[in-house]
Amino acid sequence: MIALTEQELHNLAMNIVGRELESSGYEFMAVNSKPKRNPQFVCLKDKQLHFIVVRNVVYPDDPRSYDRELLSKVKEQAFKFEAKTFYAGVGLSNAIDQNLPVYLNEKYIVDYEGLIEI
Repeated sequence: MIALTEQELHNLAMNIVGRELESSGYEFMAVNSKPKRNPQFVCLKDKQLHFIVVRNVVYPDDPRSYDRELLSKVKEQAFKFEAKTFYAGVGLSNAIDQNLPVYLNEKYIVDYEGLIEI
């Protein structure tokens, strides 16, 4: 069994959020798949620009808890563009034992409740 890398977990989280955004009618203006470059998504919906920060959150951490200092900086940046700022925390854990890593081609649990406006 091969454990997913941090980048692979981040990409998986981005795919989960990206599918939700797409199905909700967001238009992607820019996508950044690097975990330390923010925001990950710049989207347009109803003529409103949205900056969305995506984070993979490792069990047992709460995917709804976020780095307030980081999001404050992103919000300042978004303000210059008259954009709204959102956080999307995606909890990913092994389906058999949440204390084990998420493995390639193995079942996993997703804990994601949608965007949190900052």
